[in-house]
Amino acid sequence: MRFGSLHIIDILIVFAYLAAVVYIGKRAASGNTSEDGYFLAGRKLGKLYQFFLNFGNATEPSGAVSTASFVYQQGAPGSWLSFQTVFMNPYFWFMNVWFRRARLTTVSDLFEDRFGSRRLSMFYAMFQILVACVFLGFANVTAYKIASSLVVKQQSQWTAEDRASVEGYNQLKALEKQVKAGSLPVADQTQLDLLRDRSARGELHSYITLLPNVLFYIVFAAVVGTYIVLGGMSAAAVNEGLQSVLIIVFSILLIPVGLNAIGGWHELGARVPKHMFDLFGSGNVGQFSVLSLCAILLVSIVQNGGLSHNMGICGSAKNEFAARSGVSGTYLKRFMIILWAFAGLIAVAVFGVGGISDPDSTWGALSNKLLGPGLIGLMLAGVLAGTMSTLAAKALAISSLFVRNVYRQIWPDITQLQGVFYARCTIVVVLALGAMSAWLMGDFLSIVNIVLTVNIPFGACVLMSYFWRRLTVQAVWACVVLSTLVIIVIPWTSAKVSALSHNQALAQVAPSPTGQPAGVYFATVVHETADDLSSPLVGSGRFNLECWLMNKVGLDVAGRSPSQRLTAQFLFDGFFPFIVLMIASWLTPRTDAQRVAQFYGKMKTPVGDTPQAEEAGMEETRRNPTRFDHTKLVPSSNWEFCKWDKVDTVGFLACCATSFSIVGLFVLLLKWAASG
Repeated sequence: MRFGSLHIIDILIVFAYLAAVVYIGKRAASGNTSEDGYFLAGRKLGKLYQFFLNFGNATEPSGAVSTASFVYQQGAPGSWLSFQTVFMNPYFWFMNVWFRRARLTTVSDLFEDRFGSRRLSMFYAMFQILVACVFLGFANVTAYKIASSLVVKQQSQWTAEDRASVEGYNQLKALEKQVKAGSLPVADQTQLDLLRDRSARGELHSYITLLPNVLFYIVFAAVVGTYIVLGGMSAAAVNEGLQSVLIIVFSILLIPVGLNAIGGWHELGARVPKHMFDLFGSGNVGQFSVLSLCAILLVSIVQNGGLSHNMGICGSAKNEFAARSGVSGTYLKRFMIILWAFAGLIAVAVFGVGGISDPDSTWGALSNKLLGPGLIGLMLAGVLAGTMSTLAAKALAISSLFVRNVYRQIWPDITQLQGVFYARCTIVVVLALGAMSAWLMGDFLSIVNIVLTVNIPFGACVLMSYFWRRLTVQAVWACVVLSTLVIIVIPWTSAKVSALSHNQALAQVAPSPTGQPAGVYFATVVHETADDLSSPLVGSGRFNLECWLMNKVGLDVAGRSPSQRLTAQFLFDGFFPFIVLMIASWLTPRTDAQRVAQFYGKMKTPVGDTPQAEEAGMEETRRNPTRFDHTKLVPSSNWEFCKWDKVDTVGFLACCATSFSIVGLFVLLLKWAASG
C-alpha cells in the first residue's frame, strides 16, 4: 500500500515518532508551574542535557539540505556555508559562559540590565518575532522540501500542466548539457533562453509532489506546538535526546547506500570532477574561496551573538562548566556536515554534474532514488526531528522574551501561572507566523542569505555590550535602525518598488562561471513578459545594496562572479554595524557609571556551584563591583577583555585542536575519495 511514492511502513514510522514526542510533552507538563521551570527547566539541566540542547539546536535538516545542495553545485567548497562553524567552537567555549554569567532569563533583559533602557528591551523582543519568522520559516521549508520530494506523483497521475513543467525541466537540462559540450545549435539558443527565463520564474520542476505545502505547515506546527506548549524546556531537552539520535541516523543513512549504488568508494573519485574535492577551492571563480570563508564566518559570529535562544540554552545550565559542555554538542554537528557534504558529492556521482536543475531537491532526489520502504520513513522521521529541535528552541525563546519583556512591562502583577499561560499562547502565535513565512519564502540560497544576516543589527550590539564600557544606548539605537535599513529592509523590499525593479541599470545581468546569466544586483532577473525575450528585464528577490554601494566607490561588481558578490555583501554586513556603534558611542554621553560597573562586575563573577555560593559571590560583587578588575587584559581601558585562567586556556586550545583536526579529517577524506 502506498501514498504516492511513500510506503505504508514509512507512514507508520513517522506517525510513531510524532506520537512519541507528544507523549513526552504531556509527561513534562506537570512540573511547569513557574516561569523558570517552563523556560529554563529550573536551571537544573546538566552536561548531558546541555549536549543535546546545543547539538539539537545547532543541527537541523536545513543544514543537511542546503549543504548537499551547495556541494552538488560547487563541490566541497560549497560546504563552507555550514562548515565555517567549525571555527566558531573555540569562540563558543567563552560565549556560553558570558550568557551564563549574565544571570538573565532572556537576551532582552540584557539591554535593560546594561543600559537601563526598557524601550530597547521591548523593541528587541518585538524584533525577534521577525527573526523567529525567518528561522522558523527556513526550518519549515526544509522539512517540506524533503518530505515533498519523498511523496511524489507517479507519471500516470500527472496533469497536462504537470507534464509540461517536468518536460520543460528535462529539455532545459538537455540544452545546458549541450552548452557545456559546445554543441548547442544556434537555432536552439532562443529556446534555451526562454526555458531559463521560465526556470527563474519557478515554472519548471523536477518532480510533482502530492503533499500540499499549506497542509504540511499546519499539521507540523500543531505537533510541535503540542509538545512545547505542554512541556516547555523540560520537554524540549528530553526530546532533543530522541531527536539527536534520529538526526545522526538520517545524516549517515545516504552515505553507505549511495556508495553501494555507484559501485563503491573508488567510483566516487572516478565519477566526480577532481576540482570538486578541493575544500579550499581550486581557483574556480564560481567556488567559495578562503576570503569567502572569512566573510561567512564573520557574519555568523556577529549574528550568533543576538540569537534569542542563547540565554535560554546557556542560562539553563547548572554551572559554567555545564554551559561550556554544550560545545561538545556543536562539535558533533561538524561531523554531520562532513557527511552532508559527501552526500552532495555522491549526488554528483549518481546524477552527474548539472543532472539536477533544482539543487534544493538534491537530498530528496537521492533519498527517493536510493532508499527503500522503512528507510525513507526513518529519513522523514529524522527530518521532522531536526526541524522540531529548531522550532522548539526558537518558539520557547520568543515566548520567554514576550512574557518577561512585554507582558510583564504592561501588566507587572501577573502571577507565575499566568506568565506560563501567556507563554503558551505566544508559542502558538509564533509557530503560526513561522508557517506563514515558510509559505512566502523562495529558494535556499536566498533563505540562507537572510538567515545569516537578519540578526546582525542586534548581534553586534550584544557583543559590544559584553566588551566595551563606552557603548551607549543611543549608539545601539543608531546601529539597530541603520543596520536594519541597510542590511534587511532596503534589500528585501526594493523588488516591490517598480521604479527600482524595472530600472534597467539595476536589473542588469552578467555571465556566471557556468555560462548562465546571473543578476548583478537583484537575486533573480527575468523578462517582464513571459516568452518575450525582447521585453524589459525585471529584478526580483534580494537587492544587493551592499554591492551597489561598492560599485559607486569604484568596485567593478559586474565583473565578479555571484560567489564573489556574495562574499563582498557579507564583508560589508559584518563590519558596518560595528562602525556605526563606535562612531555613535563617541558622539553621545556615557551610560550611568554605577550601572556599568555593576554589570561588568557581575560578568567577571564566576557562577557558584551551589545556590548559597552563588548568592554569596554576587552579594560581594554588589558591594565591590571592581573586585575583579585586576583580571582585565588592559586595566585602564574601556575594553573588558580579561586574562585567561587555566580552564579558559586549556579549553580554548582543546577546542582549536579539535576544530583543526576535524578540518584535517575532512581534507584527508576528500583526498582519499579523489584518488579513488
